[in-house]
Amino acid sequence: MDGMRILITNNTLANRAGSELYVRDVAKALLARGHTPIAFSTILGDVADELRAATVPVVDSLEDVATPPDIIHGQHHLETMIALLHFPNTPALSFCHGWLPWEEIPPRFPRIMRYVAVDHTCRDRLVCENGIPEDRIRVLLNFVDLERFKTRGPLPARPKRALVFHNSANDQQPLGIVREACNRAGIALDIIGLNAGNVCTEPEKVLGDYDIVFAKARSAIESMAVGAAVILFNLTTMGSMVTTSELDRLRPINFGIRALQEPLSLEAIEREIARYDANDAARVSERIRSTAGLDSAVEEILGLYEASISEFALMERDSEDELRAASEYLRSLSPRVKEDARLNADRYELQNEVNRLRQERSAMSDNSGDQEISGILLPQIDDCSRNAQGLLNRFRDKEDEAVALQSQLAAKEQEAVALELKLSEKELELERITNTLGWRLLSRYGPIKYRFVLPAYRRLQRLLNKTPERQ
Repeated sequence: MDGMRILITNNTLANRAGSELYVRDVAKALLARGHTPIAFSTILGDVADELRAATVPVVDSLEDVATPPDIIHGQHHLETMIALLHFPNTPALSFCHGWLPWEEIPPRFPRIMRYVAVDHTCRDRLVCENGIPEDRIRVLLNFVDLERFKTRGPLPARPKRALVFHNSANDQQPLGIVREACNRAGIALDIIGLNAGNVCTEPEKVLGDYDIVFAKARSAIESMAVGAAVILFNLTTMGSMVTTSELDRLRPINFGIRALQEPLSLEAIEREIARYDANDAARVSERIRSTAGLDSAVEEILGLYEASISEFALMERDSEDELRAASEYLRSLSPRVKEDARLNADRYELQNEVNRLRQERSAMSDNSGDQEISGILLPQIDDCSRNAQGLLNRFRDKEDEAVALQSQLAAKEQEAVALELKLSEKELELERITNTLGWRLLSRYGPIKYRFVLPAYRRLQRLLNKTPERQ
């Protein structure tokens, strides 16, 4: 089918993350083949600018699209459903890119003709957690643009330079473990990624400078295509060095979450560095380049578009089924919306409690008749006030990150782990405080009754435990 109009949706088109770059690469390849891709997201940014520079239309409102597309290439349920309801006579494909993120839940709608999983982990999510029939699912493994990611020269017999290629990485712990392991092996280490303040818009130009790359998923595939030896890595967990003996196991799971099950440790990093084999890495690169190219993946995607359009033309439609599906989709959003309302209420309570603690601390400082008691109580009040203020600050930080860092789903995963550890420490500290003599005196003599802090604290902790993680 010539000259198709394809609307590609995504959660954001801002930062350079996995699904955003998938949209970019597919859209540019479709354009080169004579089709008209149109990228849609309600959050635009650097990737949207890059698409526009390549003459791919980008919109944040579907009112700006005058002619209905022939097919909707749906990524992320909210944007996919917006497109399906805006274009009532257009079929769709739904792509799933991750095991954990809320945004990757597949929408259920009659005009979604096929579901596409980028690996077998995502396929299992569709079948086993979301009830999508197996005969409606196609696994289309991730790819690399071989024209951009050229093969480097031969690797040295011993590695000299290594790179952490990960959007969530920065130069803090646990990355210090990787740096220490590299130092012991005499290897210099660099970092590329959003959180490190070192975003690389053209990684194909720098990956060839490194002998070992710590990466996962798409970044790992790109690094292997260039010819680097790859150790699978995800900040708090890790996998193995990718070798020819393990490639057939790791490729179908996208070098992702199922391959990253070992806790990160100095010993494990040293062990995998010791497995470095320049000749084996070259053979891995050859196999990736022969099986994971962008061109063949886009041809498969085009075949799915054409099959879906043909099937839709013969389908008997029921408008009531579509309305019921839309109603059920809105119902599924209700818990998320209501949780946001509860979180706002918790934030209000925490702010009030911080203010009250400050006032009572000031009053006790001004009227400290019993110096012995006040000498115990005032530090305890200060500690509690700082704890409550800290909770409120972290709460506000999470709200800001939810708006500003939606595209960094991998970063959210690591941040949630770190915050969970910090909150666990604070909870232990609070429990220790409540068992002190000072706290008991405070409970007896002071007016402070913590009716709000601990319930709000624990609700916040439950929220952080639910934070979506990026494959």
